[in-house]
Amino acid sequence: MTDAQAIHELAQAGLAEPVADESFDRFARLVRRQLGVPSALVTLVLDDEAVLPGALGLPEPYQSERRTPLSHTFCQFVTSDARPLVVEDARVVPHLASLRAVDDIGVVSYAGFPIFDPHGKAVGSLCAFDGRPRPWSDEDLATLADLASACTSELRLRLARARAKRMQRVALAANRRSRLLLELSESFAAATSVRDVAERLSAVGTGIGARYAGLAVLDASGTRLEYTTLDHLEPGVPASFRRMRVDAERGASIAARTREPLFFHDHAQYAARLPEAAALIAADDVEARAFLPVLAGERLLGVVTLAWEAAREFDDDAVQTKTAIASYVAHALDRVRLLEERHRVATTLQAAMLTELPSVRNAELAATYASATRTDQVGGDWYDAVVLDDDACVLMIGDVTGHDMRAAAQMGQLRSMLRTFAWCQDEPPAVLLRLLDRANRGLALHSSGTAVVVRLDRTPHGFEVTWSNAGHPAPLVLRADGSVETLDAPADLMLGVLPGTTRHDHRAHLAHGDTLLLYTDGLVERRGTSYAERLAAVRAALAEHTATTTSALPDALVRRLVSDQRDDVALLALRVRHTVARPPGPGRPSVLTRQVEHVSSAIGPARRWVDDVLESCDVAPSVRRIAMLLTSEVLTNAVQHGAAPVEAELEVGHRVLRVAVRDGSAVLPRLRSPRPDETGGRGVQFLERCASRWGVDALDGAPGKTVWFELDLDD
Repeated sequence: MTDAQAIHELAQAGLAEPVADESFDRFARLVRRQLGVPSALVTLVLDDEAVLPGALGLPEPYQSERRTPLSHTFCQFVTSDARPLVVEDARVVPHLASLRAVDDIGVVSYAGFPIFDPHGKAVGSLCAFDGRPRPWSDEDLATLADLASACTSELRLRLARARAKRMQRVALAANRRSRLLLELSESFAAATSVRDVAERLSAVGTGIGARYAGLAVLDASGTRLEYTTLDHLEPGVPASFRRMRVDAERGASIAARTREPLFFHDHAQYAARLPEAAALIAADDVEARAFLPVLAGERLLGVVTLAWEAAREFDDDAVQTKTAIASYVAHALDRVRLLEERHRVATTLQAAMLTELPSVRNAELAATYASATRTDQVGGDWYDAVVLDDDACVLMIGDVTGHDMRAAAQMGQLRSMLRTFAWCQDEPPAVLLRLLDRANRGLALHSSGTAVVVRLDRTPHGFEVTWSNAGHPAPLVLRADGSVETLDAPADLMLGVLPGTTRHDHRAHLAHGDTLLLYTDGLVERRGTSYAERLAAVRAALAEHTATTTSALPDALVRRLVSDQRDDVALLALRVRHTVARPPGPGRPSVLTRQVEHVSSAIGPARRWVDDVLESCDVAPSVRRIAMLLTSEVLTNAVQHGAAPVEAELEVGHRVLRVAVRDGSAVLPRLRSPRPDETGGRGVQFLERCASRWGVDALDGAPGKTVWFELDLDD
């Protein structure tokens, strides 16, 4: 009897099945013709039966079925002894006479020679038999031996071909697995967030034919798993499917507890093992499933879930591939956690170095710093402002080359030096940048980057601006009339390249209501878009935010312009407040007027104009807040319910401030009682309750009206 390995090789070659084989049938015909016998067989002996790939002259049903029990074949002895068996009359041989082959098949005389596999193991025989006693001549046996040798060669050739095909399949599978692993390595190496890992896993799942691939991440407590995304699931799947306890009877939970992969080849097997979990997704058209623990050493990070629409078997190659996917996910998650920690530390360090903005007389300052969403991008962007005295300040913004902890540290050093130079050296911006370049080289910092330094000197009409640009994006100015100007004088060489390079100062003027915007390249650089296109987009967005308060402007621009934040972004904005030529005094009020465009977007700038003037007149903040509220209501009424032209007049006296808004409509405001869900209709109520006095005057000789209010000022 052949051993298990030999039988396994026969099965892999397709020779363990009871089917006719043309080549082996040819050997049976040759035996019958050469020896003149009625029956000839090529027999392969298995564990509990013999299959007959070559057979002629057998009675039915054996001829058709091509198989016999071992009790019906003498070939088992040829195979077990690995030598020929020659019998003239089996009926007189005790151990043969008892076999059913004698009575059921009619084997009386028998001659069989073994056939061997490539390892020299006898696996069957080539035999001839007759239903009557027959002496076998030497020529008969020599012929049968030669044919058995040829049959052995055929068998070995068939097994070798099958082995070669198997090796080819193994090689192809290994090649596919190697390519997959390479793709996995490249894909997951670029992941910078947990969701990024999940999205890349989903793409990998599609690549291996899965309907979906999900990632359930272990929470900080170590007791719950939560899927990062369920985009692959159909509507109607309950939210409870997203989260599960580790001790629950769910596939992912079991894989998490046991730290072993869990495979289900079809939905029936899954439902039998986990009926409650199967009930949660009864409408999900999925058959095979795999749950793979994601382990970093001994630490459980989560579980990968793979699902296929068709049932499938998970052979060794499939198991190795799926396990490799989980391993790459583990490395990616571990790397993401490390990047997130480094990002948090670097961001904290950078935020700590970005000091609180100072107060600048007759100006509003606002800034924002937004770190990159990619956790491997952080560190180089910065801004600063230094007040020199009541009439001068210096604004600075820059970007140190690099996006890591070293860049953050270098940024801190350069910023601190420039801040010190600005405070201690009463020099124009170009000189400050030259000093910084020299210090950078002299102290062997080896830093490089870009920067803009702006000095603002206060005048009765705003600020005189002097700036120098070291390779940085050009500053922008949002004028009070809503137009946008680029301070695009040619930039000098960036810092850290040629410390002795010549640097230049440039000049401009900021009038009352103008806003200066400094920003880093994260606002204007995008792949696939030119710098000119992005700068035009920034200019357009800035023009759209004319009505936005200065404090909200930097964040509003980031939200408007930065969707996929791959780089740090820093913005610094300064708006010049409106002022009075001289403060009011007894018998000497300050009176200013402003034309207001008949559009809603003009209300915000007009409100800020009122607030600026009141602030420059040293009106108490509490009174300014009430004045701003009432001004908003009166202006809104004139713009939304009145008619053009609209004009605002502000009079600040020694004891009273008065705001009057004129418009071209004669329709008077009236006191209403709006419903709780109405957003308007409360302006007159506010005037009644908050103003010291208020009223409505018709215009002399022209259609229209003036709505005014007064607030008493403390001495």
